[in-house]
Amino acid sequence: MRQQPHILFAEDELFLGKVVSESLEKEGYHVDWATDGKAAITNFAASKYSICLLDVMLPEIDGFTLAAKIRRIDPAVPILFLTARDGIADVKTGYASGGNDYLKKPFSLDELFLRISELLRRSAPVLAEGTKIGKFTFEHKKLRLTDEYGNVAKLSNRECELLLLLLKNRNEILDRKFALLTLWGDENFFTARSMDVYITKLRKKLSADPSVEIVNLRGFGYKLIY
Repeated sequence: MRQQPHILFAEDELFLGKVVSESLEKEGYHVDWATDGKAAITNFAASKYSICLLDVMLPEIDGFTLAAKIRRIDPAVPILFLTARDGIADVKTGYASGGNDYLKKPFSLDELFLRISELLRRSAPVLAEGTKIGKFTFEHKKLRLTDEYGNVAKLSNRECELLLLLLKNRNEILDRKFALLTLWGDENFFTARSMDVYITKLRKKLSADPSVEIVNLRGFGYKLIY
């Protein structure tokens, strides 16, 4: 199975740190929780992270300084500040140090999950236009699939987003929960049913090439094979 998004979480408030880290793990993320800035930068230097959640008022190394150090190692990893310091000067300092977003304490877990999924979506690598899928050419900017005979199947925005996600996980499992959080920002009954409908639509549009399959792995997710 493809490794799930890896989060570096730096928070020195023990109760909050425990609640947030355990909640993120339940949402399908892999979390490394550090209680001070020094431990956080040590972790970051040793591992590859999908996103960093940083408190500002950290012992050893504060969150702004930590973000600047992280940026020198990885210019692209998303950084979300979690802090009660939301004055204009603090917000400017946060963005100047390399932050991508700012979430004021106290915050709801639902809002945190939404912010994380949006930052991950925005930071995901973009596939080249005209990617081949079996006998099809996928042009995501034009929202279409073209077969070997030039027949064009138009895609909706959601179909296109889902196919992109499947492509980025080609021949590996696209975790169901991760897909729902990334594309819908939620994993309730209705969004899950909606995703199943879009999977069915994509299968129909790809059915002209029997070598292309979207396999349903019950309890885990989907796998695009070709």
